[in-house]
Parts: sequence; C-alpha cells; structure tokens
Amino acid sequence: MPDPPEVPPRREFSPTMRVDVLVSDWKATLPPEASEEERERELYGRAWEAYLEGDYGFGLWCWHEVDRLTNNLKGSVREVTRILGPGRYFGFSHRRAVATEVPIERIYRPRKGDMSTPRTDAFVLPHYQVLCVYLAKAAAGDAKAKALLEIALGELEDRRRADPFLPHFETFRQLVERTGATGTPPSGTAAAPAGEPAPSPRPRKKAERGARGRAGRPSPATDEN
Repeated sequence: MPDPPEVPPRREFSPTMRVDVLVSDWKATLPPEASEEERERELYGRAWEAYLEGDYGFGLWCWHEVDRLTNNLKGSVREVTRILGPGRYFGFSHRRAVATEVPIERIYRPRKGDMSTPRTDAFVLPHYQVLCVYLAKAAAGDAKAKALLEIALGELEDRRRADPFLPHFETFRQLVERTGATGTPPSGTAAAPAGEPAPSPRPRKKAERGARGRAGRPSPATDEN
C-alpha cells in the first residue's frame, strides 16, 4: 500500500459554494454506465487532486466524504480505502492542517429559525467538523476558538445520539491530545486514521510482563493485545 502523501502547502481555500458547484459539474460528466464505486472513486479522485494542489476547500470535502463512506461501510477503513484507492485516505495530519486554516469568522452557523442563506464566501460545515476546527485552533493557542469549543462541548451530549458523525470528532480529539501542540505523535506511536480508534499504549516488554506475572499480580488489559 502506498505511503500517504505529505500535507500540501495551502495555496487557496475555496469556500463551500465553489467546491459544491465544481463537484456537481464533475458528477454530471461521469459516465452513466459506471458502477457506484467507480463513480465514487472518480469523483473523490478529482477532489483529492485539487486538494493536493493546495486548495484546502476540497480538503474539507474529501474529509467529510471519507467519514460518510466510513459510516456507510460500518466503520471499515479497509473498505473505504479499497473504494477510494490506496494512499487517498484523508487521515489525521491532513484533517488537522485543514482544520487549523479554516477562518472561524467565515463558518456559517445558522440559528434556530434563521431563514438566511450562507454568503458565497462562507464555509458550511457539518457540526462535527466545526468542533474539529475549534479544537485544532484552540490547541494552537487561539483563545476565541477555545471559548467557542467550550460552549459547543456543553451541547455535545444532547446531539450525540442524533449525529452519527460525532465519533469522528471524538477520534480527532483523542489524536490531538496524544500529539500535543506540535501535531507530531509521541515517539514510538503512530496516528491512526480518523475513523479508527486511537492506538492503545505500547505493550510492556516481555521480561517486564513476566516479572509482574511471577509477582502474582494480573497483567493489565493492554498487555494482552
């Protein structure tokens, strides 16, 4: 399996409306005889290439598309990768880089009963992605994002059952906590793709486990995996 590509430098950040229009145009050109998986792969591939060229707006689209497929395929990252193609999984390093660059002031956050439409330069994000943006910016020291995150987390329990995408935020939060402000995993660990549980701590060395066993104490659960 190919190694995942490096996070591209941000060249631009297309707002949601532009991304949606282009994706719709691409969808209209797909051959009708293509299978659903072929259409998914082709459409995602075009957005992926736009992201690799530095347009983080398409990165947001790829991010959500990966999570949508993950939910539809019952959490199977292997199946998502099979459909989208090796090396195209939108993993944690890409998510964190994109989330950090989203301008908070341009996120569209409609209020209850608000009938207004988003501005053409707005970012219209699912709730879990907004949480990831707040978290990434707060971890980088943004005080406003930290305050917004605290407010949003206070409403999290009310939304948990109704929003199937919230587990993706929980995984993102675990990985941010593990990697710290630098975004680099601790030595000897690797950041799992979002959509998979964060890796458990490294097992103790065999000799240490043996010593604990001889002392008559049960081995911790992490030592058995």
